[in-house]
Amino acid sequence: MQFDKVHSTKVILEEMRSDEGWELFIGNVVEFCVEHDIDIPDMEELYILRGGRARRQPDHFTRERYLRVEIFRATIDNQLNELNLRFNEKVMDLLSISVTLIPRNGFTSFNAKEICSMVEKYYPADFTQQERYGLEIQLNHFAADAKNSGDLKKPITITSLCRCLVETGRDRIYKLLDRLLRLLVTLPVSTASAERAFSSLKIIKSRLRNRMEDDFLADSLLLQIEREIASKIPCEDIIADFKSRKNRRSYL
Repeated sequence: MQFDKVHSTKVILEEMRSDEGWELFIGNVVEFCVEHDIDIPDMEELYILRGGRARRQPDHFTRERYLRVEIFRATIDNQLNELNLRFNEKVMDLLSISVTLIPRNGFTSFNAKEICSMVEKYYPADFTQQERYGLEIQLNHFAADAKNSGDLKKPITITSLCRCLVETGRDRIYKLLDRLLRLLVTLPVSTASAERAFSSLKIIKSRLRNRMEDDFLADSLLLQIEREIASKIPCEDIIADFKSRKNRRSYL
């Protein structure tokens, strides 16, 4: 399952980052070099960092330390940071909800109250307090229904479960559950949209534009993020809008 794979990947990367992980890695590299007659550099040789970093590097900075700290661990740290960015606490909590809702997993970790608590925490605008009470009731009915239904035991993902509810007409019975499933299905899209917005921010809010005002920055980001929609707006309409604004200012 995706939730388990993310957690296990983080654990494996942390183990690789340790001294034991480095020793195992460099041992495999040396074995590969010997097997293919590749020259192995002297790991105890003094290594000089490039540029201004050479003045700040510690004494006895060896090639082995450079490869272990500056290359090997730095690469793993980047991968861990990327995973933590993409799968933060909110995403991991919502993935855990997704796992418990799939009937094929046997509802081993299913807890309606805990799911409703997560909904209250992460989707307060999508469910009222009364709807959260109703969601808990629907979740319990859904769990009992799924244990006796062959159709509901077939889906292995949230997407297929959402589709199964529609095909069997259960989306009208479990309306609140169907809404929750649709929100969980769109989770990767919302995460990607947030990452896209931050990437656009880095492009527009560069070192040369660090004095850009917030209003102008927000307008520029809107055009960059929604550039597909903005490209459909005729230039004549934009020019006409600017002209009308200028007329209003001069009139005032």
